[in-house]
Amino acid sequence: MKNNRLSLAVGLLAALGVTSQAQASWFSSSNYTETQYPIVLAHGMLGWDNMLGIDYWYGIPQALRKDGAEVYITEVSQLDTSEARGEQLLEQVEEIVAISGKPRVNLFGHSHGGPTVRYVAAVRPDLVASVTSIGAPHKGSALADFLRQIPEGSAGEIIVAGLTNAAGKMINFLSGSPIDTPMNSLGSLESLYSEGAARFNAKFPQGIPTSACGEGDYQVNNVRYYSWSGTSPSTNLLDPSDLMMVVAAQTFPKGEANDGMVGRCSSRLGMVIRDNYRMNHLDEVNQFFGLTSLFETDPVAVYRQQANRLKKAGL
Repeated sequence: MKNNRLSLAVGLLAALGVTSQAQASWFSSSNYTETQYPIVLAHGMLGWDNMLGIDYWYGIPQALRKDGAEVYITEVSQLDTSEARGEQLLEQVEEIVAISGKPRVNLFGHSHGGPTVRYVAAVRPDLVASVTSIGAPHKGSALADFLRQIPEGSAGEIIVAGLTNAAGKMINFLSGSPIDTPMNSLGSLESLYSEGAARFNAKFPQGIPTSACGEGDYQVNNVRYYSWSGTSPSTNLLDPSDLMMVVAAQTFPKGEANDGMVGRCSSRLGMVIRDNYRMNHLDEVNQFFGLTSLFETDPVAVYRQQANRLKKAGL
């Protein structure tokens, strides 16, 4: 009977033209994550929105929506430069602004999604209320530096680039994206190794720390900047992806804290919420299927806390 009444209520709301966002607010347990502006999630390199029923942001959009947030999941080229991915994301942000009726958005970017959202905030600050960077290589990655040692134009580079582009195309296909999405693995590498990241930062310095491991400006052009990241390549023995993180971590200098793919200091942008969660690069988006550390805050809770932080800031 209770289920029938709930279904009837939802049906009546739909019949009256009430949006799904409004319906969520009627039945959510609180408005803890109800930000003023929509939250827009931007994936990293070789990422997706939903692939074969698997969300890149595993369980995160649902948790944010449950307590009032309006959430949009974007997908850009799995492999390309930060600028090219940023232009693709900007088109989607403009659509989201039109659909939501809200003039600005709160951008969340994981991994290469960090520089991607920074680009949008830099070129169109009027559309962006805040940027939240999650495990992003703002000053480059030692893993990318290692790969950049492969001689340019060599057979090795051609083979590695070809295989990586093929992986990007497969992910793109399985996630139902347009088949003409460009794949440019060498462009990704250019953006993510130290020298390429430095060139990007020179053009788009907003929020970047001026010291080696400090904080950046909290607010630039009326856009607020935040970041958080992890420093534990291995966190759960049941997670098969931990092995990949442990192997990748070997490319970092001895003693440099990292999440398996991004160094602790490189991840810092604007207001640093925390840069040493017991999480690896995939834990930061609650992967693999939520198999994260039992001795650390649930990643989903960190996203909820950030949404609440934005809410309290009027964003």
